[in-house]
Amino acid sequence: MKLFDRLLDRRIAAYQRELIEIHYAEVENMYRQIRGWRHDYRSHIQAMKVHAAQGDWEAVKSYLDALETDLNTVDTVLKTGNPMADAILNSKISLARAQGIPVKADARVPVALALSELDLCVILGNLFDNAIEASLALPEEKRLIRVYLDMKGTQLYISFTNFTAVGKRSSSAGRFRTTKGEGHGFGLMRIDAVVERLGGYLSRNSEDGAFTTEILLPQRGQHGRTPDPGRTQLSP
Repeated sequence: MKLFDRLLDRRIAAYQRELIEIHYAEVENMYRQIRGWRHDYRSHIQAMKVHAAQGDWEAVKSYLDALETDLNTVDTVLKTGNPMADAILNSKISLARAQGIPVKADARVPVALALSELDLCVILGNLFDNAIEASLALPEEKRLIRVYLDMKGTQLYISFTNFTAVGKRSSSAGRFRTTKGEGHGFGLMRIDAVVERLGGYLSRNSEDGAFTTEILLPQRGQHGRTPDPGRTQLSP
């Protein structure tokens, strides 16, 4: 049994590393768009000045409309202050919105975290996947995922809320039973295991058609210092 568990853990770790590489690639592409927009800024100004000097205001308007569309794409990037959190969250936000699920995100994360990138991927990835799956069971007008990350003292606070079609969910021994069928509660178990190993706190609450997971993870380093985080908010 122990050998099977070790083999399973290796397969899961390999899968999570692959996810991390995909997340990094996606967010790096977003950052390239930002750098490109900044690099072309002066050229855009010069082009509009030429149109304005010629009195071609329709061309100026069309140019501004094109820039607005391009800038809206750049503005969808969530910047938390932590590259891995950015990679995971932006990837999942993009996936959710592509499936008609609005996401409200408010996030501030230290550049350096006490937990590993693998653990961060397990927690954020599974939380988002569960929220997306639950949201897809609802009509589009009732879908919404709320994500909040911030430091509370020396602990990283993570909160995910999504609306659900199953109403108030029941729990057994403090654990909510999955509605996805036998074998599909593995993501929840992985989250529980990571939080327990890191000495954190986890709470799940189902009320009034909304399901919320809250997690606290200790982040104080050896010298009792927490790096300065960044902050950003996204609305659907």
